[in-house]
Amino acid sequence: MSDIKHRFAPVPTLRTGQAHPHPEPIGGDTYSAVELMPGFRVVVLDQRKLPTIERYEFLTRVDEVADAIRNMLVRGAPAIGVCAAYGMVVAAVAEKGDGPAFLEAMSAADATLRAARPTAVNLAWALDRMKRITEEARSLEYAVRTERIASEARALHKAEIAACKAIGALGAPFVPENATILTHCNAGALATGGYGTALGIVRAAHEAGKKVRVLACETRPYLQGARLTAWELAKDQIPVEVITDSMAAHFMAKKAVDLVVAGADRIARNGDSANKIGTYGLACIAAAHEVPFYIAAPWSTVDLGCPNGDAIPIEERSERELSHFALPDGNSIQIVPDGVRVRNPSFDVTPHALITAIVTERGVVQPVSEGELAKLATQ
Repeated sequence: MSDIKHRFAPVPTLRTGQAHPHPEPIGGDTYSAVELMPGFRVVVLDQRKLPTIERYEFLTRVDEVADAIRNMLVRGAPAIGVCAAYGMVVAAVAEKGDGPAFLEAMSAADATLRAARPTAVNLAWALDRMKRITEEARSLEYAVRTERIASEARALHKAEIAACKAIGALGAPFVPENATILTHCNAGALATGGYGTALGIVRAAHEAGKKVRVLACETRPYLQGARLTAWELAKDQIPVEVITDSMAAHFMAKKAVDLVVAGADRIARNGDSANKIGTYGLACIAAAHEVPFYIAAPWSTVDLGCPNGDAIPIEERSERELSHFALPDGNSIQIVPDGVRVRNPSFDVTPHALITAIVTERGVVQPVSEGELAKLATQ
């Protein structure tokens, strides 16, 4: 049995304080990636510690929220957007000035959060939405202004979860009975604030009574598949097995995979999709073995201002993430010799031609093209 430790109170504590208008966690009944607690504190589940340690951190400053995003306590494009929105609430709580002073403080908070991670477009999308609200609320009395901004952030969180459930409903028909679904990284409730995109399709198929099982690629270098996807699915009692990233071709060649479903951090106007490094390779292997390859993402991940995959910024993360194997207790094991350099791009881009369909809450894009995506843009 896992040694579960809590540095702070676990999610069920969020249900206390019934007099508060928002006592229930938005993200889920048993765990949440990120929540805004009564008193306007942001609580995040430190995903670096899973699956052996379930620890929640309280954040009360904008720089703490930005660090949580940058250092991957919270990760996954939609969840990053939700966390940034709650970061703007923290900024609003801290600034009691009116007019120009308030807008200046909120602009500084926006810049701090926006710089935390570059690839996931949901971060900028969420901050753009919060910026509009802060400008509208700037002349309100402090308490009213703060609650108005908090209400918008909560509404954004709820909308992202509703989008995930719609994605699940639209994507479940692509899952045949007794299907084995291969997925990469983690695009579940932890990555989205609740329910999930790729795992939303898995969950919806399971809830519809279909017998499904999942092969989760371990996903180097942070092992999000082995640590997080497997943890989520085990909690939901959905059959899951972990494989190394390099085993995917073997299982497809053995016809042991019926479809691949992955999430996305940014989808360009032509349908090229950036996701965790290794996704492009899976798409190539799937095409070679005639296995359907699906991307599941909310519309907030679509960047119509980005023409194609070449224009998507690719985050290069620390060499240490690859040269050292991190342990849940904060220590690490060196696995690369001293003096040997490491390259660590965090994402790759799957060309739209390799994607069978993109499933969004607005509809299914199939075939994947600029024209088909444009049809959903006006909804």
